[in-house]
Amino acid sequence: MIYFSAAGLVNSLGDSLEQISDNLSQGNSGLKPSDSWLLNQKSTWVGEVNTPLPQVPPELARHDSRNNRLLMAALSQIQPQLDEAIVQFGPERIAVVMGTSTSGIHEGELAVNHQLVCDQLPKHYHYQQQELGDPAMFLAALLGLNGPAYTLSTACSSSVRAIISGYRLIMAGLADAALVGGADSLCRMAINGFDSLESISSQRCVPFAEGRNGINIGESAGLVLLTRQPAKVALLGMGESSDAWHMSAPHPQGEGAERAMRMALDQAGLEPHHIGYINLHGTATQLNDLAEGMAVNRVFGSTVPCSSTKHLTGHTLGAAGITEAILCWLILNRDLTLPVQDFSTSAKDAAIADIHLLTSPEKLTKKTIISNSFAFGGNNACVLLGEAG
Repeated sequence: MIYFSAAGLVNSLGDSLEQISDNLSQGNSGLKPSDSWLLNQKSTWVGEVNTPLPQVPPELARHDSRNNRLLMAALSQIQPQLDEAIVQFGPERIAVVMGTSTSGIHEGELAVNHQLVCDQLPKHYHYQQQELGDPAMFLAALLGLNGPAYTLSTACSSSVRAIISGYRLIMAGLADAALVGGADSLCRMAINGFDSLESISSQRCVPFAEGRNGINIGESAGLVLLTRQPAKVALLGMGESSDAWHMSAPHPQGEGAERAMRMALDQAGLEPHHIGYINLHGTATQLNDLAEGMAVNRVFGSTVPCSSTKHLTGHTLGAAGITEAILCWLILNRDLTLPVQDFSTSAKDAAIADIHLLTSPEKLTKKTIISNSFAFGGNNACVLLGEAG
């Protein structure tokens, strides 16, 4: 069995597990309006990390990006456990698998803006800062690890696929431990790209609500140390599927999402009624919420508590999977109150399939959680976490 031995997380809910746990339990959103990102100068809500971040060492300056500094902030929370793993297993037996959607592309945006004004790129700019595979390369270099190291980019399922990939490396005997996770920092390309698809909301997003009209984007970095050493929470199951339906829309009945959830249940040897909570992908777009609701209803019916947390953190894109897996880990580890869906400004959409969306605080009664991440191209992935034993 593979366990979550340690986890670190930083996002708009906080820069420590304690702060994030408090805000998650109390339903405090980290989203705030900003007019700094859209090219049309309109305001949009974003989930931004506002605390100072660690500095990249000078010898790794070519990796210096906000994305990697976010990863360093998450890393600082699990450094003692990771150091122990390096001593125990050796640097060649620890894998690094990251997920990202845009990596450090904001550094590229700033460099191009500088070039337009000064007719040259900034002296400190290096393409490595925004290279898509850089998160894993950077962490491996920073930590002196020389086991398998690579980055996955499958849009919004990237970092949950990193968890799954790290699990497989350990099970295949290619590593004894895996540092898995990912990061995405705010950038104009992503925010304006989603705006061009008419998917950005000008208000705080309201997943599964009648008045939902799009996503809010947030930034986040999360890291988990996977090992075989027994811990409270284990990775019990996982599922992956591809809709092969549309480049930017889910299958209208959520067929791929259903397959991924059933696959995770099958691997864990569990039935739907054994699950205590479902962390929904729940982006607050019209199509996603309708399709996911149908898929969840077909698998779990209307009795398993579920909710989305994107009205709290924003949609953190390639970091969404690891962010929400760690939120689920915190719920299991700390017996946190389950996140509540916010229908204070808009009622639940009556067109959503009959699922048990939480509208008042509840505690977890069955110590198993499934977390959904569904990406562009119908790229679906789920992980099932639970108390070991």
